[in-house]
Amino acid sequence: LAAVVGAFVSKQNIKTFGIAVTGLEFLLTIPVLLGFDPKNPGFQFTEKLPLIPDYGIFYYVGIDGFSVYLLALSTFISFIAIVALEELKNMKNLIITLLFMEVTMVGFFIALDAIVFYVFFELSLVPMMYIIGSWGSHKRVYAAVKFFLYTFTGSLIMLLGVIYLGYAFHEATGVWSFALPHWHLLILPMDVQIWVFLAFFAGLAVKVPMFPFHTWLPYAHGQAPTVGSVILAAVLLKMGTYGFLRLNFPIMPDATLYFVTPIAILSLIMVVYTAMIAFAQSDMKQVVAYSSVSHMGVIMLGMFALNVEGIAGSVFLMISHGIVSGALFMLVGVIYERLHTKEMSEFGGITSVMPKYGVIFGIVLMGSVGLPLTIGFVGEFLALLGFFKVSPIMTLIAGTTIILGAIYMLNVFRKSFFGQVTNQKIFELKDLTKRELAGLIPLTLLVIILGIYPK
Repeated sequence: LAAVVGAFVSKQNIKTFGIAVTGLEFLLTIPVLLGFDPKNPGFQFTEKLPLIPDYGIFYYVGIDGFSVYLLALSTFISFIAIVALEELKNMKNLIITLLFMEVTMVGFFIALDAIVFYVFFELSLVPMMYIIGSWGSHKRVYAAVKFFLYTFTGSLIMLLGVIYLGYAFHEATGVWSFALPHWHLLILPMDVQIWVFLAFFAGLAVKVPMFPFHTWLPYAHGQAPTVGSVILAAVLLKMGTYGFLRLNFPIMPDATLYFVTPIAILSLIMVVYTAMIAFAQSDMKQVVAYSSVSHMGVIMLGMFALNVEGIAGSVFLMISHGIVSGALFMLVGVIYERLHTKEMSEFGGITSVMPKYGVIFGIVLMGSVGLPLTIGFVGEFLALLGFFKVSPIMTLIAGTTIILGAIYMLNVFRKSFFGQVTNQKIFELKDLTKRELAGLIPLTLLVIILGIYPK
């Protein structure tokens, strides 16, 4: 509603309007978080309205322990992203697009009907493609089209799986239903489970993005404006991992077990290979983009441990990665706005000129590396602990993320923040503004608070 009303708001007031709306939306998720009962295993706060009742399609929404935190993350990041938003051309269009983006994210995490789930999953592509294509860097159109085609192709294969499951439920019971809790009761033969699992895997793996479907991500991040990167890394990538938890695990349990080893191997490649690529980058934003893929590999490993520690760790890591990568992209955006370059060789010695920036970057960087007492450690530790029960050797390889992560992140920190000032323009830089601090301080505090007290 607010996104539609935004069309009638004047250009001068649109940012205030955006902050007010996303702030209100975030405040509305607080009673949901507080009223959520962790002891109740069912779906809570459910709502059901008929859409196409003849085919069992309902507007059916609700939350459980997986989605409640991802819902909070979506509304929180949307709010922070608009608060910290720099002045760009066509500001009005951008804020309306961001509000539509929030519609798709919130709708996706609360949908309990497969068709509603799929519609929001697909709709999230449109505002993101528009954000990259309209406000991105020089290769923005190529990046936007690549992002759209990759994700759209995967989703179409996933749609076949959704239709098949609706049909299978109808064959088994005589009634049509696309409600996910109903589908959990389906007992499918093994060969069917494998095919449907692969269909869903096609749509979700591109979104995660899993190796070798990850090649759209560095382009999308490299060309997207800061706000696009923040939302893409913090929330959109979680749609893939959340989809596995919501669809593949409960509906196709045997196939999930069958695919543990291949998915673990792909995740290990993500973890090690993309960390090495991150180390080889000269562009600061690309380092953060590749580190995203590496962290998503640990999330996938934790989930496919199929035990409490692993899954709890991966859900926590989704939240932690959302906060840390959102903050890192915001920090890269800060320096890009001032120097109009992302090449680390141009920075050098920033800390001497921008001490506040250096401190915040340091704290967030420690969260990314997974230093104990920061948010990154908790999820990584639990995810690896869970997978240790499955395969100690694979966990040992995955554990190198902590070392590799430290190598490429500290390398960025050393090159850009310390040493001699290489670029004379750096002496003219101003430290963080109030607007930037308003976006970064809440994220930095969360990195520390949730690291010390993750309950």
